[in-house]
Amino acid sequence: MSRVFSKEFKEQAILLTETSGKKVSEIAKDLGIRENMLWRWKKEFREAGEHSFPGQGNRQEGTQLEEEIRRLQQELQTVKMERDILKKAMAIFSQPQK
Repeated sequence: MSRVFSKEFKEQAILLTETSGKKVSEIAKDLGIRENMLWRWKKEFREAGEHSFPGQGNRQEGTQLEEEIRRLQQELQTVKMERDILKKAMAIFSQPQK
């Protein structure tokens, strides 16, 4: 089963490639993703801009409570990914410059 990454995670990963001064391969390794995946995200973002990474799309709606749970789970996942990206970015930026 493949992992699913949020739009925010992909955008933050792309931002790291543009601002950290590190190679894409190093950033991909730091984030625990394949290098070719990060290159593909960069290409898609360059071609589609804010319309890139639209998501999965066609899912059935649940009850109001189920929808609230789903929304909160997505929000929690986003917050966790943002936290992890920030931790990794801090590790990258706190390394001595060569």
